[in-house]
Amino acid sequence: MRKYFKIIDEKILKWINVNLRNKSFDKIMPIITAAGNLGIVWVIISVFLLAKRDYRLLGKMIITALIITTIIGEGIIKHIIKRERPFSKDKEKQLLIKRPITYSFPSGHTASSFAVAAIFIETENVASFEIIVLASLIAFSRVYLGVHYPSDVIGGGIIGFFCGVLTVVLFLGKVY
Repeated sequence: MRKYFKIIDEKILKWINVNLRNKSFDKIMPIITAAGNLGIVWVIISVFLLAKRDYRLLGKMIITALIITTIIGEGIIKHIIKRERPFSKDKEKQLLIKRPITYSFPSGHTASSFAVAAIFIETENVASFEIIVLASLIAFSRVYLGVHYPSDVIGGGIIGFFCGVLTVVLFLGKVY
């Protein structure tokens, strides 16, 4: 069964990299993925929210979710699973971004992004749709750029969403 999923993962990755590859995406996707580097876009948003009295709690929840997500995804799961990245078999493969040096599963960019999306959804924030779109673009960019398998971003999305919901429960005592 595991081998079957690996084959599907590789076929989807190849299909995306063959059929969706174009000059516009080659320019845009590195920028989108850079927004997720170290969760920078989410840190910037949380700092902005922390500066606004009415949104401080939301800012605190985002920072907390990013910390929880990083500990669980990057600190624990990546080191248990130890999945190699798609490009690791082909040392000559040219990437549009710098080669990541950590393991592939789960996608940290995606986990962080969906942790924030979960908070916006669960608090019924008016910007939820835009945050989901940005999180999805960051996730897709990781596969498009060939640094993650599709299952890495799916797993990252699930882990991140769980961490976001957990954060809302920790702060508010329930999910709305």
